[in-house]
Amino acid sequence: MTDRKQTVENVSKLLADSYTLYLKTHNYHWNVTGPMFSTLHALFEIQYTDLALAVDEIAERIRTLGAPAPGSYTAFARLATVAEENGSPNATQMINNLVADQATIVKTAQAVIEVAEAAGDQATVDLAVRRLNVHEKNAWMLRSHLE
Repeated sequence: MTDRKQTVENVSKLLADSYTLYLKTHNYHWNVTGPMFSTLHALFEIQYTDLALAVDEIAERIRTLGAPAPGSYTAFARLATVAEENGSPNATQMINNLVADQATIVKTAQAVIEVAEAAGDQATVDLAVRRLNVHEKNAWMLRSHLE
């Protein structure tokens, strides 16, 4: 597999995980209830808004690398390691799910960094490092609600 093809494959997984997390976080924003409602409703909005911008940047990086960006639920379901939400968890479970998903995306971003560094693709490395930082911070912010 060529370096560029492997990079595109890994960035496509980052896109799929990010889009799936965007959808899940937006779902939780709409459906959160309980004593943490106001805080979580606002936090989830901040996080899904960031993800909405991120998916565009990630998809554009795939296009810059010369490949078509995946853009269907079918493609995202095939590529993503973040699981979609089909139930109605309580607020604490929402937080736990999102913390786990943030960690999943950190691993996905780390895989992008490894492949892009090996290919000498600093622009993709930069994108993945920025996303890794965001998801580590998001996980910390979410975990803070469980203490």
